[in-house]
Amino acid sequence: MTRKKTNKQLQFLSVMIKNSLQKIFLKLAFVFLLFIMLAGSCNKDPSVSGVTLTSDSLALTLNTDETATLCATVFPKNATCKIVKWSSSDTNVVVVNRGRVMAKQEGSALITVTTAICGYQAVCTVVVTTPHPAEPVLIKVEGGTFAMGCSDGDCYKDGSELPVHAVTVNSFKIAQYPITQKQWATIMGNSYCYFHGDNLPVDYVSWNAAMEFIQKLNKITGKSYRLPTEAEWEFAARGGNKSKGYKYSGSNSIDRVAWYKENSKKTTHPIGTKKSNELGIFDMSGNVWECCSDWYGVYSDKPQINPVGTSQGKERVARGGSCFSGAIDPRVSSRVKCAPNVPYLGMGLRLVLPN
Repeated sequence: MTRKKTNKQLQFLSVMIKNSLQKIFLKLAFVFLLFIMLAGSCNKDPSVSGVTLTSDSLALTLNTDETATLCATVFPKNATCKIVKWSSSDTNVVVVNRGRVMAKQEGSALITVTTAICGYQAVCTVVVTTPHPAEPVLIKVEGGTFAMGCSDGDCYKDGSELPVHAVTVNSFKIAQYPITQKQWATIMGNSYCYFHGDNLPVDYVSWNAAMEFIQKLNKITGKSYRLPTEAEWEFAARGGNKSKGYKYSGSNSIDRVAWYKENSKKTTHPIGTKKSNELGIFDMSGNVWECCSDWYGVYSDKPQINPVGTSQGKERVARGGSCFSGAIDPRVSSRVKCAPNVPYLGMGLRLVLPN
């Protein structure tokens, strides 16, 4: 009896193994046939005809630790399979994950995107450089539309923040902090400041001096830094597309985000010591006023796209308030005018780099 029982168990086990092997074989055969069909689709099925990357120049220049995003477009638009694989020719220089590029160290590398079907490829050259000491850390601001002007009721009595109007801006990069005295001195050889400290913002500049600093920085780096437009500044201060509608840049509580008259002891403070806004940008409320590129003018009530202000004028725009300001100045919509050739106590700058 024991021997017969053992034989039956062995027969049952044999059948189970045979059935399992058959299932595995069928699955492998299906995968093999699918592979053959996909491999042959280049000639038989024109569902995938190519792939391109977003950059027309197919080249990127990044600072170390800077990131960028590449988007692959598989053609035609109605392709049945749009799966792609990303790779870097030198992962010591650049790594890529689903199109997000991270610069690691100086050098150059090729980022390649390959379609799963037919193996079409597109290539982007990435050159990684070490940033100049005067260059700022940049925050990407995705383009969007917002209501520009004062809508909280706590407006300047002169009406300079009205009417509220719809403004659309393209994507850009803005400095995470205002320019420090160390960055300024690296380019200009002096700090032109009332208060002194490497990590303090410059606080006693004119609009013209700010432009001179930018021109010299661009000549050294080969880049195209500039002052933000008034619309770009306000959009970034409000938190861009992540805005929560705060009165100040990052909060409705001024003490959380700004150095101003009531908490600063009427002196500037090191950058980044208050809370950031929704985009991770610091000091857009308080500490120092920040120059904008626009001539000061009256707002239009019509929707605008990438406005740059009036074509001429006598004064430029400054934004954000300073350590000497009352609570009304550091609001995201407040704006004042300044003569371009006059240095003002409490005046600094923040840079933008176009996309």
